[in-house]
This record gives sequence, structure tokens and C-alpha cells, in this order.
Amino acid sequence: MAQRFEPKDSLDDFPTPPWATRALMAHVLRQEDFSGFSCLEPACGRGYMAKPLGEYFGVVEAADIHPYGFAETRDFLSHPYEADSHDWVITNPPFRLSEKFVEKALRVARVGVAILARTVFLESIGRYDRIYRTNPPTTFAQFSERVPMVKGRVDPKASTATGYAWFVWDKRDEGSKLTWVPPCRKSLERHGDYS
Repeated sequence: MAQRFEPKDSLDDFPTPPWATRALMAHVLRQEDFSGFSCLEPACGRGYMAKPLGEYFGVVEAADIHPYGFAETRDFLSHPYEADSHDWVITNPPFRLSEKFVEKALRVARVGVAILARTVFLESIGRYDRIYRTNPPTTFAQFSERVPMVKGRVDPKASTATGYAWFVWDKRDEGSKLTWVPPCRKSLERHGDYS
């Protein structure tokens, strides 16, 4: 099976299909009303995750290190966000920086953090030592159907052999649970998602 390798200076631009973000809200977080909550999407690219988050959250602040033309240009890792300045931080970070994104997001978020990452992000002695041993996700939600991500664009006809999951740290919960995101692409796709 092929693995994806990106150069060290790569922006790792693999946009999230909007339905995968709606799946987080509908099948993982499941809170009835997020309209009173704020959300930061710090690696927003062209807005394919920030737009569906705006369907649920009262306020969505979006930024990206690269000027894609959707939101403010800002480096999440170096910007001096205040602790607990946003209720949630939800993003699909560059894979090679995912660990640093989690560490910073846990300081920035008052309520919780959710990152979309390849399932293999669950592995690694280093991540276990630096994150999971002392601060494991409260929910690991594996997609039961594949989430196709294509470099530089969203594509409704794309396919993938790569597995993805939502890693969630909800500061109101204790313990860790494993769950699955049920097949939901067809029910969560919307007209205009791929334009």
C-alpha cells in the first residue's frame, strides 16, 4: 500500500471534504447546540472545514500560514493566542506538525480540541510519551468509510487507501473511548461543497 510523503517545507495542502467536518459534529461531538460557542480553525486553507463549522458554531475564526485567499494569514504555532481564548480548536493540521498543533490547541481551547488526522497518528512512542500517556484523547473516532483527500483540492470522485479519524480532547470528559464514524458521506454532502 502506498504511503504519502511530503517534503519538509510542504504546506501539506490536503483539504478536508466538508462532509467529514459535518460528521464530527453529527456523529462524534453530538452536542445539540454549538451556536453559543466559538471555534478556531487555524489551518483553514481554502475554507473547506471552516465553512461547515460555521453551520454549527456561533463564531468561527479561521486563519492559515499560507495566503489561500479565504482567511487571515497567520502561523498558528507562532501567533500569541491567549490561553482559553476559544471554546474549541478544530482543524486538519499538516501531519508533520500535528503534535505541535495539539499541544498548542490544548492551551488555546477552553472546552475542547478536535483534529482530523491519519489513523497512524495514534501510533508512535514519541507521541505516546509527549501526549497520550498524560493527556490521551477523550474520543478516538475512526471513519468507517474512507475520507478521500487530494493534494490542493477537494474532489467528489477521489478515492483513497488512507484511513482517517477524529482525535478529540473534550476537557469536560474523563477517560478515553473508541468509536466509529458511521457511513455518512451521502447524507452529509451538500450542493456546492466541491465548488
